[in-house]
Amino acid sequence: MAAVAFLTIIGAAGFASLPGLLIDPLHNEFGWSRGTISFAVTVNMALYGLTAPFAAALMDRFGIRRVAACALALIALGAGLTTVMTQAWQLMLYWGVLVGLGSGSLALAFAATVVNRWFVARRGLVTGLLTAAGASGQLVFLPLLSWLVTELGWRPATVTVALAALVVLPLVLLLLRDHPADVGARPYGAHEFTPRPAPVPGAADRALRVLGRAARTGPFWLLAGTFAICGASTNGLIRTHFIPFAHDHGMPVTAAASLLALIGVFDVVGTVASGWLTDRFDARRLLAVYYALRGVSLVLLPLLLAPQVQLPMVFFIVFYGLDWVATVPPTIALCREFYGEDAAIVFGWVLASHQIGAGLVAFAGGVARDVFGSYDPVWVASGALCAAAALMSLVLSRPSPPALPATATATGPGPGSVSAGPVGPESGRGSGREANSVADRAR
Repeated sequence: MAAVAFLTIIGAAGFASLPGLLIDPLHNEFGWSRGTISFAVTVNMALYGLTAPFAAALMDRFGIRRVAACALALIALGAGLTTVMTQAWQLMLYWGVLVGLGSGSLALAFAATVVNRWFVARRGLVTGLLTAAGASGQLVFLPLLSWLVTELGWRPATVTVALAALVVLPLVLLLLRDHPADVGARPYGAHEFTPRPAPVPGAADRALRVLGRAARTGPFWLLAGTFAICGASTNGLIRTHFIPFAHDHGMPVTAAASLLALIGVFDVVGTVASGWLTDRFDARRLLAVYYALRGVSLVLLPLLLAPQVQLPMVFFIVFYGLDWVATVPPTIALCREFYGEDAAIVFGWVLASHQIGAGLVAFAGGVARDVFGSYDPVWVASGALCAAAALMSLVLSRPSPPALPATATATGPGPGSVSAGPVGPESGRGSGREANSVADRAR
């Protein structure tokens, strides 16, 4: 199941490789401003994030396989239609809305749902592997797409993305399963067989109810804030604007795309290692270290670019690549720790903040380039945001296991109390199950 999910995410990852490659060609062909093109990317990223919690709830209602298949079809349709567009609003609709909805349904909430259903042990490691799938897709697609854009134009590159989604579709229909009980298996690391839960009706209502409960807790806003900065400093900035930024400094598009693909190589290593570390160390401290190091690297980047790839730039690619989405495993672990069975949907909302942050900076980067003729102010601002995210990560506190009241069966939380939600144990953390059962009886 982990392998099938990994390949599914890779097949849908081509869309994420294109925005940085399309900005200059679309600007040159249609005369659209970089701000206009970046706004379409913003719509895509915002819908990518806002779709995720509803997709997680839809997976509980209709199953992982059906939702994933529909998502791949939407990506293929939206990417294919962009090849015949002639107006900017069509870019917003085809690339922004259709591809945004499809890709959002296969976002990290998809990975979180697969991990929560199929794994009890090694959740952090498997989360790291599935998170790295997006970077692996970037590694697979970017060199090819940059060559196609340079030699044949942007349309063949867009068609390639659509075909990749269609190729993965039969794999999903034939091999993806919704729950271990469907094949008579136990979740990996579980000691007992878990029956398949009944479909949960009212997917949209459930997603909104979970948001309402989570929004009344402090940890949710801290996690959403840090992850918004994560999106701003990765998808919004590097993935969208690194290639045109490097091209402004005289670097060929193919060379810049190769560097971005190389980030994907080291991201696989960094994300898997982060999952391994998350199983063993405090996720809060890991997040603080990741954001602090990322902020330093972004502030230094404008000093390192040159027409040719030089050794300092290679150091940046390695350093930044190891940190690219290393934040995901500890963030998912913290959602699980604070919100238990609702963790996948809560993480979907946290991911929505990630993509909103990414979309805002994608748009701001394009506007900054139009207004100032340079991307430099955006890099410095993103470095400062990463420093703030490091501090926010340290503010998060562990949820306290509730003490058993003297009259547990008759006593519940006071009317004025606000809890962080059910505390879901993380694999290897020990005493969470007992605390959960006590809390459930008390409620």
